[in-house]
Amino acid sequence: MSDAIAEVADLIDRSHNILFITGAGISADSGLPTYRGVGGLYEDNQTEEGYSIEEALSGPMLMERPDITWKYLWQIGAACHQAEPNEAHEIIANIQRKKQGSWVLTQNVDGLHRRAGSEKLVEIHGYAFDLYCMNCSFETTADQIIDGYSGDPVLPPACPECKGIIRPTIVLFSEALPELEVAKLYQIEESAVDLVITIGTSGQFPYIIGPVYSAASQGIPTVEINPNETEYSHLYNHHLRMGAAAALSDIWMYLEDKSAG
Repeated sequence: MSDAIAEVADLIDRSHNILFITGAGISADSGLPTYRGVGGLYEDNQTEEGYSIEEALSGPMLMERPDITWKYLWQIGAACHQAEPNEAHEIIANIQRKKQGSWVLTQNVDGLHRRAGSEKLVEIHGYAFDLYCMNCSFETTADQIIDGYSGDPVLPPACPECKGIIRPTIVLFSEALPELEVAKLYQIEESAVDLVITIGTSGQFPYIIGPVYSAASQGIPTVEINPNETEYSHLYNHHLRMGAAAALSDIWMYLEDKSAG
C-alpha cells in the first residue's frame, strides 16, 4: 500500500463532511467511455450531420431538429442502460453511510451513483432515464416509454397524451442547470465540508472546480484521483494518479484493515 493511499485514507477517516466530485472517469470501469460531451461519449470533432457534438446536443437543436438531438441522446442512454455501478460507486456510497454529512456532486447522467446507493447526491447535468413531454405535463421513465434505450427506436419519441416531443432531464448545451440540483449546491456550501475529493474529472465547469478553489482558499484538504494531470492539478494537496476503482478499492482496503486493527 502506497504512502499516498494511506494519507488519503487517513484524511477520509478523520473527516465528517466529505464532498466527492465525480466525472466520466469514475464510470470508465463500468464500460462507459470518458470522451467529451454530455457525460462523456464523444471524441470526434463533428457528427455525421456535420455539426459539432455541442450543437447536436443543444437546446436549440432539440427545438429545430429533435431527430438529430435524439440520435445522440439515444447513444448516451443506450450506453448508460448497459452499465452497472462499479466498485468506485459502491465504495463512495459505503463511505457516505459512515460519514452521513457527505455529498456526491456528479457531472454524469448515467445514474450509477444512485443505483449504488448514494443518497446525498447532486446530478448536476440531469439523469438520462427520467423523461418528460416538452409540450404538456406528462412525465415518465425510459423503461416505460422507450424500453430503457434498447430496441429499434422511432425518434424522437412522442408523448402518448399530446403527441409532443419527449425528452430526458439531461442538461443540454446552452441550457440552464436544474433549479433543484442548484439548490442542493447551496446545501453543500452550508454543510461545513472538511474534505474535497475529485474523481475522474478535468474540472472544466465552474460549478465543478469552484468547490476545489473554495476549499483550497480555506485550507481544507483536497484530493485529485485521476490517472492524468489536469489543468487544475496544482490546486490539490494530494494526487492519486490512478483509475477510480483501483484507487478507491485500495483506500477502502486500508480503512477496513485500520478498523479491524
